[in-house]
Amino acid sequence: MKNYGSPAFNAVRGEGVYLYDENDTRFLDFGSGIAVTSVGHSHPKWVKAVQEQAATLTHCSNLYGIPGQQKLADRLVEQAGPGRVLFCNSGAEANEALIKLARLHGQQLSGGKEAKRFTVVAAENAFHGRTFGGMGATPQEKIQGGFRPMLEGFKFGQLNNIESFDQLVDDSVAAVFIESIQGEGGIFPADESFLQELRALCTERGALLMLDEVQCGIGRSGHFFAFEKSGVKPDAIGMAKGLGGGFPIGAIWVSEPYADLFQPSSHGTTFGGSPLACAAANATLDIIEADNLIDEVATNSSIWHEGLQDLIKKYPQHIAGMRGAGYMVGLPLHTDALAVTAAARAKNMLIVPAGKNTIRLLPPLTATLKELAESVRILDEVFAELGKN
Repeated sequence: MKNYGSPAFNAVRGEGVYLYDENDTRFLDFGSGIAVTSVGHSHPKWVKAVQEQAATLTHCSNLYGIPGQQKLADRLVEQAGPGRVLFCNSGAEANEALIKLARLHGQQLSGGKEAKRFTVVAAENAFHGRTFGGMGATPQEKIQGGFRPMLEGFKFGQLNNIESFDQLVDDSVAAVFIESIQGEGGIFPADESFLQELRALCTERGALLMLDEVQCGIGRSGHFFAFEKSGVKPDAIGMAKGLGGGFPIGAIWVSEPYADLFQPSSHGTTFGGSPLACAAANATLDIIEADNLIDEVATNSSIWHEGLQDLIKKYPQHIAGMRGAGYMVGLPLHTDALAVTAAARAKNMLIVPAGKNTIRLLPPLTATLKELAESVRILDEVFAELGKN
């Protein structure tokens, strides 16, 4: 199919923060498979866990209990708070489940009849996936174009503008659904004060507060969940990407008051939370905990950000600023982001474009200060050469 562009090279193996092509050219991978390989490529402990599970049991379906799934659910509840976890295979599936949760909540508010409150208020510039529910919550022409009519029941406020959401959250609204840090949209964090005000607004109006942590979660921000710094307690969280460390897995956590909304037959998945997927995710969390990676991200990112700020001062004609947190950084550009992405790749560094002319820097949580400094050095060369052209 032609939905992807032509690949720049064939990727054949990975090791730590590096990806290799078929000619054994080594690339500093600061895309991490779009924020997926959270503990680097082929981490030995991760590989061992996946190999051992593959040799024992890969799949049995959710008709039976899966000990690794139960263990993973307990760990996520420990991080998020009292509640329950539902596993799936991707961020889009996680977000789809959250939209279904909102519908069930709205039906409950309507006394068990057909939901009168089913609208979800999302944010402008959001990205919640490419399923019909996810597209409905993603107000971008490049995502929705060609697929209308969209699923009904979505309204959009301005991120970090509580007055905008205040006007939209009325008695037709079942949930508010935002990314703690907008990823595909260009790396726009939700302000701490905005999240706190949004929490209060949702509580007052009986709407769920659902946070999409698919890209920004699992330690990438320097906290396990990116919203944690605000101190808010959401009603539901979507996660995926970095949770499996490279193996597909998604999940939603739902807080205790709403954890019983899903009942038998109301939702299901053949592959979600398989023994193999949960072995990968448990190994990822083991590595994050054993190596204290979240604290490492919090500490190292402040030094890395200083280096990036120096680039902004050095090349104001090319770089418009910096947004993000931890190992999730966006550099909005005055120069074409695709050209910068290609120029970095020519110097053996991989980055990912996003939003309106922004480049994303998404190193694995295992990236060292030396590797972070190397990324700044390469970008320095890229922007220096752009200035000569």
